[in-house]
Amino acid sequence: MEKRETINKIYSTGIVPVVRAKNAEQAIKITEAIKAGGINVIEITMTVPGALGVIKELSDRYKDDPDMLIGAGSVLDGITARQVILAGAKFVVGPSLDLDMIKVANLYQVPVIPGAMTPTEVAKAMEAGAEIIKIFPATLFGPKIIKAIKGPIPQANLLPTGGVNIDNAKDWFDAGSFAVGAGSAIVDGAESGDYKKVEENARQFAELISTIR
Repeated sequence: MEKRETINKIYSTGIVPVVRAKNAEQAIKITEAIKAGGINVIEITMTVPGALGVIKELSDRYKDDPDMLIGAGSVLDGITARQVILAGAKFVVGPSLDLDMIKVANLYQVPVIPGAMTPTEVAKAMEAGAEIIKIFPATLFGPKIIKAIKGPIPQANLLPTGGVNIDNAKDWFDAGSFAVGAGSAIVDGAESGDYKKVEENARQFAELISTIR
């Protein structure tokens, strides 16, 4: 999938589930449950033990599925960005603004989503070539931060992460979000082995976003 197609897929899906897990096996089970719930864009964070192996295994498993996008999250630098891309990640997400991460991802023509919180950081990320910017931690301000940033920078594609749940997701889209990121609101249940709950959480988000997009 080409870079532009990937960005369009993230937009049309509307949500990027953030997978954090205590081990590789759990991360894979969470991913399978989210996919079963109807979401095909999934971020595996580098905080998962053996994350590179998980990204490679999932990328290989779904290589013939044109709708499935496995990305990497919690990427802090350019070195890690290259590692996850070579492992098969189709997009790279960071919690902060790291210019080397953006540079490496652009070199490989892989969409990069650096983290930002202020208009200055958003502008710097865009100047460096990032087409989507993660607003994190979004819970600190709520949906109003999206409107506040898009006031002076209306062309910014913002993806809030942190505090997004099924009850407030529509508010984030109404504020002008390009897409949203959600972690615990989707993976809740995995800790106790209830992957059916993870699947149902994903399905609720997918159904909600289908009414918006």
